[in-house]
Formats: sequence, C-alpha cells, structure tokens
Amino acid sequence: MRRRADARARERVIELLLTGCGLVSIVTTAAILGVLLYESAGFFAELSIAEFLLDTNWAPLSDEPRFGIWPLIAGTALTSAIAIAVALPFGLLAAIYLSEFASARRRALLKPALELLAGVPTIVYGYFALVVLTPALQRVIPGLAGYNALSPGIIMGVMITPMICALSEDAIFAVPDSLREGAYALGAGKLSTVFRVVLPTAFSGVAASVVLAISRAVGETMIVAIAAGHQPQLTLDPRESVETMTTYMVQVGLDDAPAGTLEYKTLFVVGAALFVMTLLINLLSQRLARRLREGGSRGA
Repeated sequence: MRRRADARARERVIELLLTGCGLVSIVTTAAILGVLLYESAGFFAELSIAEFLLDTNWAPLSDEPRFGIWPLIAGTALTSAIAIAVALPFGLLAAIYLSEFASARRRALLKPALELLAGVPTIVYGYFALVVLTPALQRVIPGLAGYNALSPGIIMGVMITPMICALSEDAIFAVPDSLREGAYALGAGKLSTVFRVVLPTAFSGVAASVVLAISRAVGETMIVAIAAGHQPQLTLDPRESVETMTTYMVQVGLDDAPAGTLEYKTLFVVGAALFVMTLLINLLSQRLARRLREGGSRGA
C-alpha cells in the first residue's frame, strides 16, 4: 500500500510539473500578445488604420513619415515564396527517397547529414547569400541588384529544406505497409503507389511540415537583413532590393527610433502583423488538413 501511495505521489508531482510547463508556454504567449496589442493600440491612437492599410509607402524614419505596411508584407511574402519554391520540391522528393527507395543503411547516413543543414547559423547563410550566391547570380541574371530578394530566398529555401524533409519523411514512413501492399496487389507500380496512395495518406504530416517551414521563412531575420537590403518597395520583382518585416524590426531595435515615439511603436505594430500572418497560415493549413481527412473518410 505504501509503495502504491508513493507511486501515486510521484505521478502527481510529474503531472503538476508537466501542467506547469504547459502553463508557462501559455502565459508567455499571452504576455507577448498583450504587449503587442497594448503598444499597437497606442500606435493607432495617433494614426488611423486606413492610413496603415491603404498607404503603399513605408518610411516611418524619414523626414516625412509614411506608414503603409504593404511594402514590408510584399518583401516578406516574396522572399518566403522563393524559399518555399526551393524547399518544397527538394525536401519532399528527398523525404520520398529516404522513406520509399533508400536502404536502411543509406537512410541512416543521409538523413542526419541532411539535417546538419539546419544547424548552420543563419548569419553564415546570410553572408553566403551576399558574398557568394549574389555575385554568381549576377553573372546569369541581368539587372540583379547587389541586395535582392532572390538570393536570400534561395538560401532560406536551402535552410528550411531539412525541416520539410525530416517531418515529411516521418509522416510518409508512418503510413501502414498494408496500404502499399494493397496498391501493389491491385497492379499499381512503385511510383503510382507513392504518389496516389502514400502521399495522400501522409498529407496531414506533409502539410504540417510545409506550414512550419513557411512560418520559419516568414520569421527569418539574419539572412534577409544581410542579403535582401533595407529598401521597402511594393514589388514582386525578385531582382530588386526589398525590406522584410523582421528586417525592419531589427532596424528599429538597434535604436534607430527613440523609445516611446510613434516610429518606435511601429516595432510592435509590425510584430503584431507578423503574428497575424503566422496565425492565418496555421489556421489555413488546419482547415485544409481537416477537409482532406473528411474527404478521405467519405471516400472510404
């Protein structure tokens, strides 16, 4: 009886510790959101929301301040789109190879080697994009500026490829072998089984990896701060210099704007906009995954 009581007491302590860890994350998130909302409210008390959303110029630190957020959103979306365009095909194809075609020995060697890319400091990626990749691209792409969206976008794609590969490979590897064997029994080949049976079954895991990669690309700071430039422009031309939301936040964080001023409060407004963008991406992915699961259950 005493041993049973001691075991229950230990389990209770562990349960309280786990609950405490969960509450810390919730409280931290709530505190961050509260600060963003409070400072953003102070910003919009001095500037109208219409000017913030309808103006197409962003120059809060100039002599004639302009506070249109769209150039920063465009720069963030452009570099993130380039990164996903690079990372998704390479990461997904690598995951398919590791899970479906590679031997156990090759999988044990290649997967950790690929994941090493995620351990490279982002500042190293940024200087590589500026010093190596940009000059190389300028030789083949006319009109490519020294600071541009293309080079950091490609390097960000390389950086997030291991994330897509690792999570997608785990999702694909977890698909039951009975589904593959059923497809083979019906006469399907290896590629047909992979793309028509395995991938749709593992879609929720693959979608989660893509969403996490997009969130990582949207929130990336050092690569774009070093290689993309500091010129907020409303453009979709990857050859031009752009400024992302995180780059601007770094600029303000380096005391370019006195604390308490309207320009300083833009730091929190841009942070709140970045938070909303990430939240919408996650909600969209969950809705897509739910629709796919519902469609699969109806089809069954």
